[in-house]
Amino acid sequence: MMSSKIKTLIIDDSAVVRQTLKEILSTDRRIEVLGIAADPYVAAEKMKKARPDVILLDIEMPYMDGVTFLKIIMAQHPIPVVICSSLTGRRSETALKALEYGAVEIITKPRVESKKFLEESRIRICDAVKAASVARTKKVLKPVQSGEVQPKLTADAMLAGSKSRAMLQTTEKVVVIGASTGGTEALRVLLTSMPIDSPGMVIVQHMPEHFTRAFSQRLNTDCRISVKEAEDNDTVIRGRALIAPGNLHTLLKRSGARYYVQVRSGPLVCRHRPSVDVLFRSATRYAGKNAIGVIMTGMGDDGARGLFKMKDAGAHTIAQDEATSVIFGMPNEAIKLGAVDRVLPLDRIAGSIFQSSQYIALDSAVHQKERISI
Repeated sequence: MMSSKIKTLIIDDSAVVRQTLKEILSTDRRIEVLGIAADPYVAAEKMKKARPDVILLDIEMPYMDGVTFLKIIMAQHPIPVVICSSLTGRRSETALKALEYGAVEIITKPRVESKKFLEESRIRICDAVKAASVARTKKVLKPVQSGEVQPKLTADAMLAGSKSRAMLQTTEKVVVIGASTGGTEALRVLLTSMPIDSPGMVIVQHMPEHFTRAFSQRLNTDCRISVKEAEDNDTVIRGRALIAPGNLHTLLKRSGARYYVQVRSGPLVCRHRPSVDVLFRSATRYAGKNAIGVIMTGMGDDGARGLFKMKDAGAHTIAQDEATSVIFGMPNEAIKLGAVDRVLPLDRIAGSIFQSSQYIALDSAVHQKERISI
């Protein structure tokens, strides 16, 4: 039996954006547009008559800004909120602040300049609404079926599979992390817990372009390690985390003993760009057993197959547990595949990463010494 549709309220001061969002959401049979509103006051009146399951909320509106309205919603009647924002720097900062106040996810307003951009916007917006409908706010919502399945490309679209193994021994380790819905706050908890001599990290957080730069800059001010948005050819070094830029795939590469990243365009993989599976696939090829893979909160299965490949290559793998995940989709899919060595609550992941990296480094050094002495 088909579960009830996800009732969605659209709040945006632009009539064009409201209509575009309504048309996009109406293409998904799992979603019902409950109503549209030009400002929070109109929205509040509509919510008195019918409670939405999800709210799509603009940031800058007349009479009351979106963040203020979000605070009221979360304080009075918690409802999953997806922030729908433009791509300017100041709005990026405000949208990120909204995540701290309880918003589930950020998406960019749909671009209609080409069929490709509009179709990608449709996939991202519909997926964000469906993810929000099962996200944990102040109370846990009942899961719903994912509904209509869109065609998905695998990591093969960016990096062909290979049976060759990375160089087995090195004293430098690398951590690759993937997260989606709920991941911004989870990553803040994780990265602020990492000591300054942590192994180098590369992170894919599903997030629109421009927002990843503001997100990285904010984390950089809060963390002992340095955090930056990844740029092509950046070296992966101890004490630094590189966050994949929105709308670009990020791959781990290796030249001798040096790890670095390649940032490039490409198709949506597992419905995302950047894709966790693409990062994990590259870690399998170029780091092998020298890697630690971490999959965190998020909707869908991006990263699950990649993590399985990493574990098969000898990497240590970790998944965030259900209790601390906003959505236990991505970690659960990896667990079901048998891709995970340890399932941990969020506050224990940082310690496990550091301990695993120390153990692996010691183990590698011992083997290297044995090999030289023979």
